[in-house]
Amino acid sequence: MDSFQSKIVPVGTLLAILVVAWYAFAVVLNGPFQRDLDRRAGETPGQLEFLMRTWSQPKPTLPAPHQVAQNFYKSTFTVKPWSNRSLIYHAWVTLSSTFVGFAFGAALGILIAVGIVHFASLDRSLMPWIITSQTIPILAIAPMVVVVFASIGITGLFPKALISTYLSFFPVAVGMVKGLRSPEVMHLDLMRTYNATRPQVFWKLRVPASLPFLFASMKVAVAASLVGAIVAELPTGAVAGIGAKLLNGAYYSQTIDIWAALVAGSLVAVMLVALVGLAGRITDYAMGGRPA
Repeated sequence: MDSFQSKIVPVGTLLAILVVAWYAFAVVLNGPFQRDLDRRAGETPGQLEFLMRTWSQPKPTLPAPHQVAQNFYKSTFTVKPWSNRSLIYHAWVTLSSTFVGFAFGAALGILIAVGIVHFASLDRSLMPWIITSQTIPILAIAPMVVVVFASIGITGLFPKALISTYLSFFPVAVGMVKGLRSPEVMHLDLMRTYNATRPQVFWKLRVPASLPFLFASMKVAVAASLVGAIVAELPTGAVAGIGAKLLNGAYYSQTIDIWAALVAGSLVAVMLVALVGLAGRITDYAMGGRPA
């Protein structure tokens, strides 16, 4: 119980501070437009009424938290999940690209890490290029990838998954390299004393030692994969997906829809990271680790 409270109280306090600050910024950003509306209407509202009006504009510069919550609830629970107005539908469309891109990215990152650890030439030649690749902004790469594949008739899931792969392989590769190199020299010498072969050293020592690093990096990778899927939907003119909701909201100045889609994306990211964390705990338990 004390452990539960030690986790909930700090998070709840921070969340309350953020909500209060959000309401305050909503007044600051929506206030000038509301004053202009009141002046045109010849009205002089009181301070409390003015605050309520800034928090209830149909197209505010910054929507209030309750406006976002209402829109999120309406788009999630009051419409059919397969409807184009449902955030569940749009989240699933984005998730499909995320899952495929994350799977390919994780596999690619692990293969690169294994090669780098076992071949010094790859460490010297490939790793600098991998690091350099991540300095290119994804907003510059995404349109090029989409246009190139569209020119050869490939559209839909694959280009979006490829962009997710590009963002997700790097943290997995770096984390796995660190993990595979984490065994101490004493342990490696002990395996040589037992006359263990390189495959035996790899599977019985390096891989078990690398799993905590792998799952920690996969948490970062799955979140990056979701970002890649959302960004990939922007230049495609997609009609479905969280990115499409953001784009449509920007076209029609529906800021409340934009923020509701952002909340949906954040919740999806939390869910994905939690699933990776759960997989890590299950794997650790299966290998004989003690539950925390």
